[in-house]
Amino acid sequence: MISRRQVVAGSGLALATGAAGCTPAAGRTTFTACDVHRDEYPTVVAVKWIGDQLSAQTGGRLSLRSYPSAQLGAEDDTIILAQSGVIDLCRVNSAGLNNAFPMTQPLSMPFVIEGEDHLHAVCDGPTGQQILQGFEVRGLVGLAIYDAGGRCFYNTHRPIEKPADLHGLKIRVPQSDVFIEAVAAMGANPTPLTVSAVYSSLQSRLIDGAENNWPTFETSRHVEVAKYWSQTRHSYSPEFLLMSKQSYDRLNGADRDLLRDLARRSVAVMREAWKATEAEARDKALAEGTQVVEVDRVAFQNACKPAVDVRLQDDQVRAIHAQIRGLA
Repeated sequence: MISRRQVVAGSGLALATGAAGCTPAAGRTTFTACDVHRDEYPTVVAVKWIGDQLSAQTGGRLSLRSYPSAQLGAEDDTIILAQSGVIDLCRVNSAGLNNAFPMTQPLSMPFVIEGEDHLHAVCDGPTGQQILQGFEVRGLVGLAIYDAGGRCFYNTHRPIEKPADLHGLKIRVPQSDVFIEAVAAMGANPTPLTVSAVYSSLQSRLIDGAENNWPTFETSRHVEVAKYWSQTRHSYSPEFLLMSKQSYDRLNGADRDLLRDLARRSVAVMREAWKATEAEARDKALAEGTQVVEVDRVAFQNACKPAVDVRLQDDQVRAIHAQIRGLA
């Protein structure tokens, strides 16, 4: 099994020789795909489906090897490895792309996406395609946009029903200025951490809570230490399937078309798996004693408005934001 250390150690040779993460042998190519989520997570399921279809439709000439559970590093690591051509495919949440790719910011900004139907209308239409195309200027190719559910707050102290209830709480956020500014505007003290650091940080009281979706809350065991869940659904920050442009450019036209078509079709595979996974995670969390409270969403939305307005000073962000709101 390949390790992150082996991948990183080999990156110098890969760059020096021009070799990408894909492994060619006797006319066959095996793509490397990585994800921080566990093996059966919906995004991993969808990418494995792409690999199965690639192999079946090319007689094994093209195949894919998946490395879930952050085997090749955190999301930030995998973005760099893909840009360098060391790996071929990575799945990254929009939050991890916000700083480097401003066109993704409106998808993560608080209370811009109103629900899954709205998100699907955005991602499946011209706006989604525009955002996907924007990655090529930085060494990546956008292949698909996957669901990640509505993000909500959870904490170890008390029910959160209005912004004032967040005051004084240290809340983990992704390493994204969009999330840092939004959570600060809602009254908490934002603390950027990787997902892998959240459980131990909750246990040690380094943080008081976090915000994420039901499957991450339950499968990452945060449910064991944070018993208060607040149904804010403040962001529907989606997931992106990205490919190294170096790897993509090595494919012939027919193989590129096949890969893009399979990535597009994998969205339906992911969404079907997501519905079941989200419902199962929520049921398990409730069974373990999680207390769910509804919130004053208008109050939270109003609190976030100054943070949103700052982001809209950027022309690109403002234009995409207008397109998204036009589909609400």
